[in-house]
Amino acid sequence: MAAEIINERLLYPSYEIIGGEKIMSPAANLTHSGIIMRLGMIIGTYLSNNKSGYVFSDDVDVHFSDGTLYKPDLVVILKENEKILNWSSNIYGAPDMVVEVLSKSTKKKDLTIKKDTYEAHGVKEYWIVDPFSKSVSVYLLQDGKYFWADEYAIFDESDFKFMTEEEKANVKTEVPVSILEGLSIPLEFIFSWGY
Repeated sequence: MAAEIINERLLYPSYEIIGGEKIMSPAANLTHSGIIMRLGMIIGTYLSNNKSGYVFSDDVDVHFSDGTLYKPDLVVILKENEKILNWSSNIYGAPDMVVEVLSKSTKKKDLTIKKDTYEAHGVKEYWIVDPFSKSVSVYLLQDGKYFWADEYAIFDESDFKFMTEEEKANVKTEVPVSILEGLSIPLEFIFSWGY
């Protein structure tokens, strides 16, 4: 059995299972990895200080009850949901929050199949981080369905030229984490270097 697992890992060093099919997962680039590291740092500090849960990056497998296996870029598990953690292997069940950072090769899946899977399995909060537009789209679960809560984006001076005073006043510079009371993450920190 151990040899089979080792051989499988050599054939599929990083993969997800979607619709029963193994799909290779590309390695993250530095911008992608940096975003995840910074989000993990802030969320992890909050969870540690409040002893309220756990955060993991894209090196863990999340197994859903329908056989789907994903490697989300970031997952948050609240203390009350820790029964889904198998400390000697992976996560078996729906995390409380998932973050996916878009890349050219994964964008379509992140916005469709993965979003639908997270919704169907009850992931309470789903962030889609776009490093190209420096924006974060937040979806929150309500009555078993995702609703688009908001999009948070960094604007530059040229953007402000085309905005009304009211629009400028409504620009949000921090993204609230709905499942973690009182935590908001500054956009400038999320996108502090990279593209």
